[in-house]
Amino acid sequence: MSVAVLNYSDIVLHRVTTRHAVRMLVRKVAVIVEADETVQFGPYPRPLVVRLVREVFATWLYAPAYCTRRGVLRRDRNRCAYCGGHAGTVDHVVPVARGGRLTWMNAVAACLKCNGRKADRTPAQARMPLRFSPWVPRRIDLLG
Repeated sequence: MSVAVLNYSDIVLHRVTTRHAVRMLVRKVAVIVEADETVQFGPYPRPLVVRLVREVFATWLYAPAYCTRRGVLRRDRNRCAYCGGHAGTVDHVVPVARGGRLTWMNAVAACLKCNGRKADRTPAQARMPLRFSPWVPRRIDLLG
């Protein structure tokens, strides 16, 4: 189970393992915000959310994220770019067969039905307009 780490100003920075969070508590760099009182780690209950005691500037969170299949699905909130249904796959706007690559601007989430229907054509050729335009997210945009 992972533990959410909040900045001093209550902004979610990232998630760490329970073991890492307990080590942060022992070193006194974090305090417990929310915990599961039924499980103990020494004198500490199992943390669910911890807050850092000092301000940390995480500039890396505002850099563009690396493009992955999982990231595309998260960016598009698992919604098909063609019909709006539940998406389980990633579709290339310009198909790989035509030189398209996996980039933020060329990949959208799609359901299996729409992905198969579009096949190796562009959205215009398949007469399947996109419901939204792809965009390049920052790392913080993809945090759960």
